[in-house]
Amino acid sequence: MEFRVLRYFIAVAREGSMTAAADFLHVTQPTLSRQLKDLEQELGKKLFIRSSHRIILTDEGLLLRKRAEEIIDLVDKLEAEFSSMEETISGDVYIGGGETDAMKQIARVVKDLQLHYPNIRHHLYSGNEDDVTERLDKGLLDFGILIQPADLSKYNYINIPAKDIWGVIMRKDSPLALKDTIQAVDLLNVPLICSRQAMKQTFSKNEFADWFGEDFDKLNVVTTYNLAYNAAIMVEEGIGYAIALDKIVNTSSDSNLCFRPLEPRLESGLNIVWKKHQSFSAAADMFLKAIQAKFSN
Repeated sequence: MEFRVLRYFIAVAREGSMTAAADFLHVTQPTLSRQLKDLEQELGKKLFIRSSHRIILTDEGLLLRKRAEEIIDLVDKLEAEFSSMEETISGDVYIGGGETDAMKQIARVVKDLQLHYPNIRHHLYSGNEDDVTERLDKGLLDFGILIQPADLSKYNYINIPAKDIWGVIMRKDSPLALKDTIQAVDLLNVPLICSRQAMKQTFSKNEFADWFGEDFDKLNVVTTYNLAYNAAIMVEEGIGYAIALDKIVNTSSDSNLCFRPLEPRLESGLNIVWKKHQSFSAAADMFLKAIQAKFSN
């Protein structure tokens, strides 16, 4: 399987048309069609369903697209790392993380590095713990920012000296907005919007279950979310109350939303992690030194 043919396949998958993909790739349509037919024969699977108007991926085609994009991302990253091996430090640093106010501290490290090494580029990937660790394990990210509790057994890590505060995002005209803090009893009879990662991981490790106590199973979770921005839209539309971290959603005076912290107070620490025995590019190694200098005691 040739790397060039994988790029051809991805172009067709993205364009949804053999003609459009051929124009994008600057190859003839017969050449492109023949290459993809050879790819199907090589794999022994049908990758496309061809119609008069567009091309649709089969289940096997969808799987190949996901894996091919990962391979190409990794190869592009490798080429960039080798091209940056010069006396002048340059290259790319790939950082993944969830939505957290602690990203400001990472931004300050990035800003300082750019002042001294303007040829270093930083690439941010947003995702939950599963998304970030999957890309870390595949080598598509150099570093990940994980909200505690998280499984750190496979990684080296540094604690970020910051805490995320948990609370409830709600409309300012909601009855609970009259309260300064939110207790567990306040949430028993209202529709809740919770992050999928919190439901899958944090809840299973009993952080929230311990906070809610014996009434945890009585909670009415009507919607789950991956990004707090989308959760905020649901709250604005009156779907429910979102359990989320502070300072992620706009709750300023000109917003229709407000944030109320949980009582007793519930906080989560954060770690910046990287794979054990990781071989870094010059740029990523410089970033690591910078965060170690800033965050290590």
